[in-house]
Amino acid sequence: MGTTIQAPSFEALIKAQRGRGRGETLPATDGDAELFATASYDYDLPEELIAQNPAEPRDASRLLVVPREGGELGHRRFSDLPTLLCPGDLLVLNDTRVWHARLLGAKPSGARVELLLLRPLDAEETLWEALVRPGRRLNPGAEVIIPGGRGVVGERRGEGLREVRFELTSGTVREVLAAEGRVPLPPYIRSTEAPPGRYQTVYARQEGSAAAPTAGLHFTEGLLERLEERGVEISFVTLHVGLGTFRPVESDDVRRHVMHEERCFLPEGTADAVARARARGGRVVAVGTTVVRTLETFASDDGTLRPGTADTGLFITPGFRFRAVDALVTNFHLPRSTLLMLVSAFAGYDRVMGAYRKAVEDRYRFFSFGDAMFIA
Repeated sequence: MGTTIQAPSFEALIKAQRGRGRGETLPATDGDAELFATASYDYDLPEELIAQNPAEPRDASRLLVVPREGGELGHRRFSDLPTLLCPGDLLVLNDTRVWHARLLGAKPSGARVELLLLRPLDAEETLWEALVRPGRRLNPGAEVIIPGGRGVVGERRGEGLREVRFELTSGTVREVLAAEGRVPLPPYIRSTEAPPGRYQTVYARQEGSAAAPTAGLHFTEGLLERLEERGVEISFVTLHVGLGTFRPVESDDVRRHVMHEERCFLPEGTADAVARARARGGRVVAVGTTVVRTLETFASDDGTLRPGTADTGLFITPGFRFRAVDALVTNFHLPRSTLLMLVSAFAGYDRVMGAYRKAVEDRYRFFSFGDAMFIA
């Protein structure tokens, strides 16, 4: 028997302010009640299918090929991806790097406190937005002793989300994180066998994420070289993964969910690469939902991309009109998650949920260290 796996309860405590993006949600016509009912995005998953360790090598993971317009599902290996792309296609990757954002401390009484640092709130980087656990037991002004100094818990920015001001005897908060912080693995990964570097893409460059863009974990340097030899152009965007990506949907109606903003950056070179791909008839292939949200945040009505930096709260649900993305590489996502809703918007609710049922039946591995899908 399977069990319905729910999103992690820790992040379920968070209630953030409404974020905004440039996307457009079009009126849905068929099955509105089903498309926008959060319960429609539940599915039955045996717990043993939650991957505890990554495939070895990275590109040995399985790849479920899902034709976007219908047709039979295909079963491949991720290393086969070059055969599924065409010369002239553009592959867009998220080059964010997961930092050691999880910091363990203690109250003066000795009681343990966990801080997950999300982003600095001042230029000096002494004031941070953080998840604090146990948040309800730490009132404003509470002291948390950490290596090299202390943090003072400040105002609530939503339930579970707090301001924390750091007072250090020497060095910076980032230096403390580098020396004492831990990579914040998702709570459903209980194994400690995987090397820390496996929860990082091989092309990670821009430090700032609280979680990995997991669709990119399957790529090896050799696979990227084979894609370029195939004639596939490769470009990068940056979205620093935070609450907007992994916060679960608590409302019964997905349209009431509020996305927490995440910082993203679209380089001019990537905007130009998209224009070149369009001109030569190539597809824009997004690797991961974070790339989709970044490209669609910067896309104008005609699909033209304007480079820049933004705090995006774009929440993509069925009815969304995609302007920038033609194909998608993505992992299998948590039930009731905004990620599953985005994929359903891209390929169609029935198509995606049917693919998930087939993946369970065929014993694909799920979530961060699991297998992948190619939707085109």
